[in-house]
Amino acid sequence: MSLPHAILTALLEKPSSGLELTRRFDRSIGYFWSSTHQQIYRELGKLEEAGQIRALPSTQPARGRKKEYEVLPAGREALAAWVALPEDPKQIRDPLLLRMRAAAVVGAPGLTAELRRHLALHEKQLAEYLAIEKRDFPPGRDSEGDRLRHLVLHGGIDLENFWIGWLTRALAQDTGSATPANPSGPVHEGSPETN
Repeated sequence: MSLPHAILTALLEKPSSGLELTRRFDRSIGYFWSSTHQQIYRELGKLEEAGQIRALPSTQPARGRKKEYEVLPAGREALAAWVALPEDPKQIRDPLLLRMRAAAVVGAPGLTAELRRHLALHEKQLAEYLAIEKRDFPPGRDSEGDRLRHLVLHGGIDLENFWIGWLTRALAQDTGSATPANPSGPVHEGSPETN
């Protein structure tokens, strides 16, 4: 997913100012596609220049007013074309996994505490997702848009459950006291230890 498509999606859901959009990113889209406020404002300018969004007219004086944006037909068409494109799954790039791989070589002092910290963070995120589900998806709310948004939320719930289960297993193996798997030398590519 790219930032312009995330912005077009959010603006089609509700026309917003740049500030409102960044707040909405922090509360929803940002859970699965994060971006800084500066990146969002920069992308708004590019989308406006490309004729995909426009600033809504305002009765307030230009100085100090918040520009509110809406999506133009060209933006809707670009988003629909992107939705229809095939895209392969992305590889997981999580620093914790790389650190654990490194710990297998150099030892793992302090890793148990870090795994516990990550477990607590994932438990907190899961609780937040479940609260969102309870608040935003009561029984009977089943339009096509609601169903798709609920599926996205379920993806987050399932991912948090995966991490909680995986971290629980890792902690049960007492990785924090592990010694290097191969202290005498490097592991050769292609050997079972690297796969």
